[in-house]
Amino acid sequence: MCSIADALELVGERWSLLVVRELGFGVRRFTDIQVNTGAPRETLAQRLRKLEEAGVVERRRYSEKPPRDEYLLTPAGEGLLPVLAGLREWGERHATPRVRTGE
Repeated sequence: MCSIADALELVGERWSLLVVRELGFGVRRFTDIQVNTGAPRETLAQRLRKLEEAGVVERRRYSEKPPRDEYLLTPAGEGLLPVLAGLREWGERHATPRVRTGE
């Protein structure tokens, strides 16, 4: 199988990439990730589980009472940050609508 197809199977949809983006920005808590991405709660929970199972994200307990977890990128997840930067640059150049001024 193609390595691009393999990568897309793990992280190739909107919510997963936005989760990685937020973690790369240092946003670690579920509610903050949800607010910043706009992901539905159940969808976000599923994506975080999938990313954790794939070794892209690590979950760490920061409070026992009540039990609360935070999420961090693993080295594999950090390896996606340059890919996201390239995707952002491409999007700015080719996908983001331009505001026309004086044309």
